[in-house]
Amino acid sequence: MNLKVTGLHLDVTQPLRDYIESKLERVTRHVDHVIDVAVTLSVDKLVQKAEVNVHLSGKDIHVEATDADMYAAIDLLMDKLDRQVLKHKEKLSEHRVTPAPSPAPEATL
Repeated sequence: MNLKVTGLHLDVTQPLRDYIESKLERVTRHVDHVIDVAVTLSVDKLVQKAEVNVHLSGKDIHVEATDADMYAAIDLLMDKLDRQVLKHKEKLSEHRVTPAPSPAPEATL
């Protein structure tokens, strides 16, 4: 999994990066095929905004969250992302069709 963390009008510190990585472990626990994750953190006056783009095999997921505190925005973001990933995983499992039982051959007399 490739992780890219960028900050707009914000310096991304190592504790912030570690916090994001620890929260992403919960998401990667549900799916194994995470290809790329891009996290963007931004500050606009009093609003802290966190966005994430997750590239799974066959699906791209974009989620964003805002809050007054950056860590709270990251928590909200990861909750939303977790729900989206579980929803995607359920859709994949629903598409698998079990084969219909074949009819019994008729006995010839």
